[in-house]
Amino acid sequence: MKDIFLTFLRLGCYAFGGPTAHMGYFHEEFVKRRKWLSEADYADTVALCQFLPGPSSSQAGFAIGLDRGGILGAFLAWIGFTLPSAVLMIAFALGLEYAGDLSQAGWVAGLKLVAVAVVANAAWSMAQSLCPDRARASIAALVALGLLLASNPLAQLFAILLGAIAGFALYRSQDHTSAVKPTNQSGSKRMGSLYLGLFFLLLLGLPLASQLFPDNEALETGDAFYRAGSLVFGGGHVVLPLLDSYTVQQGWISESSFLAGYGAAQALPGPLFAFSSFLGTGINQGPGGVAGGIYALVMIYLPAWLLVLGAIPFWERLRKVNAARAALLGANAAVVGLLFAALYDPIWQSSIHGNLSFGFALAAFALLKFWKLPPWLIAALGAGLGQVFL
Repeated sequence: MKDIFLTFLRLGCYAFGGPTAHMGYFHEEFVKRRKWLSEADYADTVALCQFLPGPSSSQAGFAIGLDRGGILGAFLAWIGFTLPSAVLMIAFALGLEYAGDLSQAGWVAGLKLVAVAVVANAAWSMAQSLCPDRARASIAALVALGLLLASNPLAQLFAILLGAIAGFALYRSQDHTSAVKPTNQSGSKRMGSLYLGLFFLLLLGLPLASQLFPDNEALETGDAFYRAGSLVFGGGHVVLPLLDSYTVQQGWISESSFLAGYGAAQALPGPLFAFSSFLGTGINQGPGGVAGGIYALVMIYLPAWLLVLGAIPFWERLRKVNAARAALLGANAAVVGLLFAALYDPIWQSSIHGNLSFGFALAAFALLKFWKLPPWLIAALGAGLGQVFL
């Protein structure tokens, strides 16, 4: 348990670049270095989390912790990964007038370039393992092309679904179930049904309860953040319009403060959903202060926890069925395409701005791929050199 917590805590301190970059860091740490999961099991986890609403990288970390250490391991993984950014967001909300714009700082630019190297390495490694033939390589390439042309956040979900259909059509006649690793942490279908039932009960019940008890600010605030976490596909950035409508448009916080907090979140490691802790601290509704920040953070993540705990028991059994396994071969190839598409847009486009930045990212890639330096050390070097040269 200590190992789970400290590993995710370290990742939470230097995993910059958004949810796709986080997947790259997870791949490097848990597949390549620690070997907690195989390439196929990791890709299955990513595919499941892309299907579920909520923050996909945080859900993947939660699922990895669940596989490694049960429910306690899952929550220790989430706490470790989320804690650094949540603490910084709450501190920023408390001292907003003293902070400046961090998004253009040199050390932030250096860390973003390290994220380019990490995602490139993960995409290449996963492509070698999960796209070994022309059919799956073609699925990955077509998915990457489609996602680069599409702007709808739901495009990722449809791309993985189409990849699964292609995999089923191409590989259903072969036996693939022997590659599935057994696990003792998936839980029972009965418990999974209870978690999924609780998810829908809260989704429908919290709005009704807040209407019945209009003077209960904590209930109203909890409902807003729970709904925001329940109705999002595509990662942290997609939740921003919902959070804006639930906070700014309700008069709970000013537009300028909202944007200042969002700008600061771009300069921080870990999940963008930690932005909710900034809002919970700064809004004039509910508990407010540090308690409000923690409350908002828990409520926005509660749907993600319930969905993962509810889906995993069914997913573990489904992925052992040969037809489903064939579909997952195609879905995993689509995940590789998703990773390559995100490597270019937004990670490459937001980070590479000339020969110097390209050379910087290339050097980081070489240190990671060929010199086998740990990502946290490359992140530290990137931050320091970025502050000097970028």
